[in-house]
Amino acid sequence: MRPSSIKTRITLWITLLVVALFVVMLLFARAVSSSVVQRTTREQLVNAVRANAAYVKLEGGKLTTETGFSFSHGGVTSLVYSKAEALLAGQLPVGFSATVPFENGMVRTVDADGVDYYLLDLWIPSGWEDGVWLRGLEEVPDSGATTRNLLTVAAVALPLFVLAGALGSFWIVRRSLRGLDIINEAAASIDEGRDLSRRIGPVPGGRELTTLAENFDGLLERLQHSFEAECRFTADASHELRTPVSIIKSACEYAEAYDETDAERRETLDMIHRQANKMTALIGQLLALTRLDQGTEQLSAEPLDLGQLARQTLQEQNYDPARLRLALAQGITVRGDAALLGRLLANLVDNALKYGPAEGVVSVGVAAGSGEALLSVRDEGPGIPVDQQQRIWQRFYQLDAARGDAQEGVGLGLSLVQRIAQLHGGRMTLDSTEGVGSTFTLHLPLA
Repeated sequence: MRPSSIKTRITLWITLLVVALFVVMLLFARAVSSSVVQRTTREQLVNAVRANAAYVKLEGGKLTTETGFSFSHGGVTSLVYSKAEALLAGQLPVGFSATVPFENGMVRTVDADGVDYYLLDLWIPSGWEDGVWLRGLEEVPDSGATTRNLLTVAAVALPLFVLAGALGSFWIVRRSLRGLDIINEAAASIDEGRDLSRRIGPVPGGRELTTLAENFDGLLERLQHSFEAECRFTADASHELRTPVSIIKSACEYAEAYDETDAERRETLDMIHRQANKMTALIGQLLALTRLDQGTEQLSAEPLDLGQLARQTLQEQNYDPARLRLALAQGITVRGDAALLGRLLANLVDNALKYGPAEGVVSVGVAAGSGEALLSVRDEGPGIPVDQQQRIWQRFYQLDAARGDAQEGVGLGLSLVQRIAQLHGGRMTLDSTEGVGSTFTLHLPLA
C-alpha cells in the first residue's frame, strides 16, 4: 500500500487540530455564555429598577410616576407596592403567583410555578415613616436555550470552518513544501536520465528545504566523483591490462605449442614475470589514484620536517647511495601526510633512476624559497621535449622509447605525483632541457 503524501497528512492533522480547537472553543463559550448571560440579566434588572426609582413619588399619600418610568422594559417588569405590601401600580407577569417577602436592595432568585425569576426590591421612603416598595422582576434566561442556540450555530459554522481550515492548510502546506516537489522532480529526472552532473540548486520553502537541497547536491557531487573514478578505473584497467595480459597469453600459447629450449623457457618466464610486475604496479597505482579521487584516502596532515622526511624515505627505499646526491636542508616544516609525500618522492626518484643513464646520478634537494618549501629531484636523462612537458602529467601518457626504458612504466606515476601535490595545496613544476636532464620540483606552503 502506497503511503499518503506528507502534504495530505499535514493537512489532515491541521484540520483535526482545527476541529479540536473549535470544539474546545464551543465548550468554553457554552460555559462562559451561561454565566455572562445571567450576569448581564442581573445587571439589566438592577439598572432598570434603579432608573425607575427616580421617577416614583409619594406625596400626601398619593402615588405618582413621572414621565420616564417604565413598567416593562427589556424584559424587566416593574411593580410598585405600598408599605403594607399591597400592589399599587404595575401588573405581575403571567403565571407569576408566588408570594415573596420584600427585602431591600438584594437581587434574589425565586421560583414561580417552575419558572425562575430574578427579583429586586427597593424601598423608596417618603418622609420619616411612609414610603413605597419598587419591585423588579425578570425571567432567568434558559441556559438550555443558550446551549441549543450555540449548537445550532456550530452545526452551521463547523463544516464551513473545517472546509476553510482544510483548504487553507493545504494551500499553506503546498506553498511551504513546493521546494520538496522541486527536489523530488530533480531526483526523478536524475534517476531517469542517469545524469549525476545535474544539480538541484536553491529551492523555495525556507531554510530547512534549502539545506536539504544543498545536502542532496553534495551527495550527488560525491556520487558523481565516485562514479567517474570507478569508470576511469574500469576503463583504465581494461585498457592498460589488455597488453600485458595478451603478452602473457601469447607466451603461454607459444610455450605450449613448441618445444622450447631451456634458454627460451627462461626467456618466456622472464617475460611473463616482467608483465606480471607491470600489472601489479599498474593496479597499485590505479587503486591509489582512485582512492585519492574518491577521497577515501584522507590526508593525515601533521607538521613535518621535509628534509628529514626525504632522508627517511630514501633510506627505506634501499636505493644505491652511489647514485644519489643529497642536499637536504633541515628545519623546513610543512603540514602534510608523511605516507603520501613519501610516495611522491619515491615515484620521482624511481622515474629519475629509470630514465637516466645506467650510472647516472639523481640529485634530491630540499630548500626554502619565496615563502615555499621546495622538494626537487633532478636526473641526468635525455630531457623531455617542450611539446610534451604538459602532457606528462596525464594518465597513461608515456614518452617514446628514445627516453630510456620508457615502455617499462605504466604512465601513472606522474599523475599520482600531481594529485598528491594538489591534495597538499601545492603544485608541481618541471624544468627540462633536452640532452641535459629534467628537474621535478614540489612546491608546498610552509607550515
